[in-house]
Amino acid sequence: MSQERIDWTQADSMRALSDLAPESFSAFADFEQAVFAPGHLSPKTKELIAVAVTHVTQCVACLTLHTKNARLLGATEGEIAEAVLVAAELRAGAAIGQFGTTLQAIRSTR
Repeated sequence: MSQERIDWTQADSMRALSDLAPESFSAFADFEQAVFAPGHLSPKTKELIAVAVTHVTQCVACLTLHTKNARLLGATEGEIAEAVLVAAELRAGAAIGQFGTTLQAIRSTR
């Protein structure tokens, strides 16, 4: 598999944004490059995390980009599916985790 990620900065909408706000756009692009550079986590692992997070943030463009990048970096369909299920469990867990607040409200109105 390729070690290259898709260059999202070349999308038409991103080039237009860069033209309209070049300094801010450049800073954001530099930040993205730093975050996804090899470090304690491999680029593939970082893309799998991004796939999971984008399922929670529900950004379709980001979901598509990071899924394709994960595949380019060697992620299997199974690894991507598991990352999505981890995100789903955490999202659901957060919902039931809030029951303590609900229970407190219930008990305070007795």
